[in-house]
Amino acid sequence: MTLPRRTLLLGALLGAFTAAAPAWATRAITTEGLTFAGDIKLAETALQLNGVGWRAVAWAKGYAAALYLPKKAGTEAQVLQQTGAKRLQLHLVQEVDAEEFVKAFVKGVSRNTPPADAAKLGARVAQFNSVIRSLGKLKKQDVIDLDFIPGKGLVLSRNGAPRGAPVAGEDLYVALLRCFIGVRPADAEMKVGLLGGPVG
Repeated sequence: MTLPRRTLLLGALLGAFTAAAPAWATRAITTEGLTFAGDIKLAETALQLNGVGWRAVAWAKGYAAALYLPKKAGTEAQVLQQTGAKRLQLHLVQEVDAEEFVKAFVKGVSRNTPPADAAKLGARVAQFNSVIRSLGKLKKQDVIDLDFIPGKGLVLSRNGAPRGAPVAGEDLYVALLRCFIGVRPADAEMKVGLLGGPVG
C-alpha cells in the first residue's frame, strides 16, 4: 500500500526533529519555582547545565546555585580539570548583605585551597572581595553570574550587568569552585546537586 505524500512528509519531518534533538538540548532544571536553562553560551563557548543545588542555613534556603561547564562532570576532579569558559550562577531567595558572601568566600578558600596555592591568590582574593562588596545589599530574585572568561578572568555580573574589573587567573576560579564543590564545601547537599546529583 502506498502512503499519501502528506503522511510521508510529516513522518520525515518528525524523524528529522527526533534525530536532531539530542544535539542541542540539555534539559533545564526547575526547583521551587526557579528555572535554570539547560544550555547557554559564554565567550563563544557552548556550556551545559551540570547540576543545581541549594545553599541552606538553619533550615532556611538562601540561594540556588547552578554550574555550567563545557562537558558534564560528576566529581570535583572532573570539574577542575576542565579549562576554558565556565559559569556558576546564583539565584537569591533571601536578602543578604554582600559582606556575608565575602566572609564565605574567604573561609571557603582557606578551607579548600592547598596552602601553596592560596599564597599566590592573596592579592586577587582581596581584589575580588572588593567587587563583591560593591554590590551592597543583595535582594531577593537577584541573579549573580560568576564567570570564567579566557583572556579576562573571573567576571561578576548582577542581573546581567558586569560589576567591577575582571580578576585574572584561572587558578582563582578554581579556588572559587572549590568553595562549592571542594573537600569542605559551604553546603554538602549543594555540592551533590552541582555535581549532577539530586537537587537538595
